[in-house]
Amino acid sequence: MDETLKSILEQTYTSWECLIIDDGSSDATAKIAQKWSENDRRFQYFYKENGGLSSARNFGLEKMTGDFVQFLDSDDYLDHEKFQLSIKAILQNPSTRIVISNFKMFENNPKNTIPPYCILNEEKFTLKNILYQWDISFTIPIHCGFFEKSLFYNFRFPEDLFAKEDWVMWVNCYKNSPETIFIDQPLALYRRNLNSMTMTKNLLPDTLKAIRLFKTILSDEDFKKLYENIISKYYNSTFQLKLDLMNLKNSNGFIFIYFIKKVLRKFKLLKPFRKILSCIMSFILFAKQ
Repeated sequence: MDETLKSILEQTYTSWECLIIDDGSSDATAKIAQKWSENDRRFQYFYKENGGLSSARNFGLEKMTGDFVQFLDSDDYLDHEKFQLSIKAILQNPSTRIVISNFKMFENNPKNTIPPYCILNEEKFTLKNILYQWDISFTIPIHCGFFEKSLFYNFRFPEDLFAKEDWVMWVNCYKNSPETIFIDQPLALYRRNLNSMTMTKNLLPDTLKAIRLFKTILSDEDFKKLYENIISKYYNSTFQLKLDLMNLKNSNGFIFIYFIKKVLRKFKLLKPFRKILSCIMSFILFAKQ
């Protein structure tokens, strides 16, 4: 957390407020946060009962007084020029409502970065792409964004979601096609955590909840198109799987293995050779892929 807050302190643009939301932590968060708020009044510490990530973000949205919003989780970092370059982009084009930067990843040391898990570019920042391609070809780490605060006047993060809340936020932001500037520099650093909930938890329930929430965000026509897209995608996926299975069963390798199994079964030798045949079949499946 110290390093995260240090990345704020070192911003070359200095007119900011940093709201540190302690969501009922039981570690040293309070002690660390109080130290920062005592040393620099731009850091403000708030404690609240545990309610989850969305609850903490909503609390911050209620307390903020600035004109722009920058989200930052306690284990991620910002490049020291992120605020400066984002403000500069907005001053050059005052109709801009969102500035999105590129990002890099790291595991332990933010100085040892690795390439991002997806490639961001301007073409991706549309309602259609965020609805249909999210988690397929890309996602946008939330701290890549620099948002005009008016985008959150009528939006709060859904607190009953444990994942996909950022997807809901991006959809809400892009439902009216806001003017966006993309800075193709890695101004956000995203920590890769292989034990995180998004890597280990079944996210289908949260995905379904998020899609249901879209009914309250999208127009009827856009929501209808989303459902048609989802149904078409899974129908095509199932059809392709069935087609691949049929082609496999008609392949020479599959027919040969089936013939060998019949011969071995006839002579009551199938059991000792079953493992070998399974290995051969796995190799055939791998080769087909």
